[in-house]
Amino acid sequence: MVPLKRRKVTTEQTATHDSKACKFPETVIFIVERKMGASRKSFLTRLGRSKGFLIEESFSSSITHVVSENNTGDEVHIWIKKQQKEGKASTNLNSVNLLDISWLTESLASGNPVPVQDRHKLKTDPKPSEVTPVIRMKSYACQRRTPLKHHNSFLTEALEILAENAEFSENEGRSVAFRRSASVLKALPHAVRTIDELKDLPCLGEHSLSVIKEILEDGTSREVESTRQSEQFQAMKALTGVFGVGVKTADRWVREGLRSPLDLVDTGQKLNHAQQAGVQYYKDLNTPVTRKEAMVISVIVEKAVKALLPEAIITLTGGFRRGKEVGHDVDFLITHPEEGAEEKLMPKIVNWLEDQGLLLYQKTTRNSYLESKDGPARPPSNMDRFERCFSIFKLEQSKIDSNAHAEASSWRAIRVDLVVSPYSQFAFATLGWTGSKLFERELRRWAGQEKGMSLSSHALYDSKKKCYLQASSEEEIFTHLGLEYIPPSERNA
Repeated sequence: MVPLKRRKVTTEQTATHDSKACKFPETVIFIVERKMGASRKSFLTRLGRSKGFLIEESFSSSITHVVSENNTGDEVHIWIKKQQKEGKASTNLNSVNLLDISWLTESLASGNPVPVQDRHKLKTDPKPSEVTPVIRMKSYACQRRTPLKHHNSFLTEALEILAENAEFSENEGRSVAFRRSASVLKALPHAVRTIDELKDLPCLGEHSLSVIKEILEDGTSREVESTRQSEQFQAMKALTGVFGVGVKTADRWVREGLRSPLDLVDTGQKLNHAQQAGVQYYKDLNTPVTRKEAMVISVIVEKAVKALLPEAIITLTGGFRRGKEVGHDVDFLITHPEEGAEEKLMPKIVNWLEDQGLLLYQKTTRNSYLESKDGPARPPSNMDRFERCFSIFKLEQSKIDSNAHAEASSWRAIRVDLVVSPYSQFAFATLGWTGSKLFERELRRWAGQEKGMSLSSHALYDSKKKCYLQASSEEEIFTHLGLEYIPPSERNA
């Protein structure tokens, strides 16, 4: 993979720019590196200074606002006292604002220091308590950090079965409600033991709570188990597992008495090209793709792209970018630093792969995005308009396992999606194609309902200012939205 190159800025250059451009000298900010990391602190410092904020590199008595990410007020308090003991600062703690990173991101988004509200303040507890603290959770999944591995899979898996069943019934509202409930449980720092622990948490509707309560008390939910074992659910799951088959088509087949991909063959169903490939390679395409396989495909894709456009940038997106060890497909985003150089690249990539005998199936769609038509006038959607290729790769097993047995199949079919983005849209495309699906939905919902903006995988439009907001990184998009930056590994909502 070829990383985006960033221009190095020396501390001296930054300081000079800061002193000249400072617009708010009365607000002196210090960003705590603890739990944040040097690169993120450096990014926020540069961004803040470019907008006229006075951000100091080291802690001193002149600091008025201490900003921290994922620290409690007590942790920051202890850190400041340590600085004082080491002689690095002498300041009255009562005169310093101890703030969550959300205050800074909101200030950067608005262009000036926003008033400190209670929700910004980090709370301190002078007397440590043995009682488990009440969990405070923000309403939108895009405001929360959701790790890949969490403590409540026994509950979330049950809710996700109900969400999937609702999707099969085309009841989107019900499906999203269950997934939002599951998302809250995934973000909890501990395993839920009693229903009382969930009091006052957002997005937990009565139906979800009743299911959770039953599982906590009885070890299982009758509704979930009857759904899981129902013929309708199993048939819909099997048929939607065919590449190229959506819910409407699968539902029609189920009503006609079909239950499996084999039934499609036996009854001579008329299938399109994608569905024919989906039936032919059904077993492979429903076998999880490993990270090792994804890395082998990455090498192949990079070789193809570099052979055609050496300076192109290729990024592995989707679940693997979020840290997953297995997935159902492999997604790549391709661009070029020179705007327009990526045009007409996709057909060349496809031809190269076909010449190498690597494609079992491919369907390419052209870029149909027009800013004037698909921007603010188009409702936010997870469907973008990029040039893309939905394909099925033929991956030689010998490339994965040198000890592969001769009698085993020498290759397997793997779904691979290739997406080409103009460089100006690359940050938005990267964010959109990283996922998770619910995280992206919540980002768009936040943009529309909380910020009066329209977010897509192409652009961010500010309806109040009536203009597009440019971004060269995911961090900048989060800042535009007034959100704390969430790294890909914690977007598993």
